[in-house]
Amino acid sequence: MKRKNKMRKMMGWGVALVLLATIACCRFGGAGSDGERVLSAEELRLEKVGRIDTTSLRMVFPPDSIAEWEERLAGISAEAWILVEDSSGLVISEKNADARMYMASLTKMMTCLLTLENGKMDDSIEITKDVCITGDARVRPGDAYLAGNLVREMMLLSDNDAAYALARHIGGDTLRFCEMMNSKAAYLGMDSTRFANPNGMPNDSNYSTARDLLALTRYCMCDTTFAEIVGTPFMDIPLIDGRHLPSQNTNVLLADYEGCIGVKTGFTRQAGSCLASAATRDGVTLMLILLKSKSRSSRFAESATLLDHGFRVVKACREAAARRSEE
Repeated sequence: MKRKNKMRKMMGWGVALVLLATIACCRFGGAGSDGERVLSAEELRLEKVGRIDTTSLRMVFPPDSIAEWEERLAGISAEAWILVEDSSGLVISEKNADARMYMASLTKMMTCLLTLENGKMDDSIEITKDVCITGDARVRPGDAYLAGNLVREMMLLSDNDAAYALARHIGGDTLRFCEMMNSKAAYLGMDSTRFANPNGMPNDSNYSTARDLLALTRYCMCDTTFAEIVGTPFMDIPLIDGRHLPSQNTNVLLADYEGCIGVKTGFTRQAGSCLASAATRDGVTLMLILLKSKSRSSRFAESATLLDHGFRVVKACREAAARRSEE
C-alpha cells in the first residue's frame, strides 16, 4: 500500500512539473522530426481550442486544498462559468459549464469573427432603416462606416443594430449569416450551441454553454485584430462623413483589473449578466466565461474574483513544482 501511495505521489509531482513547463513556456508545432508533418497555423489554433485538462489540478493538490480554494468562490451568483489557464487548457474552476444557457451579446464575438474572416475592412456600410430594429443602438439610419470601424463600434458599445448591419453586409441577409455562424460553431466543435441572430437579443433558439463559449473565445483571441479590438478601452470611431462617435468599451475590467485584455460583455433579462474575460500576468493568460450573474456590476466583481483565484492557483502550481525540483 505504501508503495502504491508513493507511486501516486510521484505521478502527481510529474504532472505538476509538466504543467509548470507548459504554463511557463508552451510550445506548439515547429519543425517535425523523422518526417513528422508540421501542423499548419490553423491546425495549431484548433488544437489549442480543443486542449482542455480537467484532471491535473486534482492529481497535483489534495482534495482538502482544492476545497479550501473553492470556498473563496461560494458567494458567486453566476449560474455557470469555466476558468482555464490558456496555454495548457488547465481547468482551474468550473460550474455548470455544460449547461445550456442564453448568451446575450457574447453572440457578437462570432459576428465579429466572421466579419474579420469574410469581409473587407475598407468596405463602406450604410445603416438603413431595416436594420434599426432594437431601439437601443448608437448607429442611426443614414450613418455610414467603414466595415472595420463599424465592427469596432459594435464590440466596444455592444451595438445591436450594428450587428444586424454587419450580418447583412457579410451574409447578404440575416438568415444566411446565421447559417454561417452555425457552420463556424460546428467547425469549432461547439456542439451545444445554436445561433439564431447576430447580436444575442432574446431568442429561445440562441443558446450555448460556458465550455462552448470558451472554445469560441480562445479561437477568436488568436486573431490579432480581434484581440486588438476587444482590448481597446476607448475609441473615437469615425464615420465616413467625418463625424466621430466616442465609444467607451462596456467591459470595465479593461480599466479596473490589472492585466485584463478583453473580451466581451452581455446582458438581457433572459440571459442575465454575462462576461467573457481574458487577463495576462507574469506570462500567464487566463480565460473565463461567466454566465447569468445577478447584475451588470456583479459580473465584473465575480469575474475579478475568479481571475484572482486562477492566478493564485497557477502560482501555487509553480511553487509546488519548484519545491519538488529542488528535492
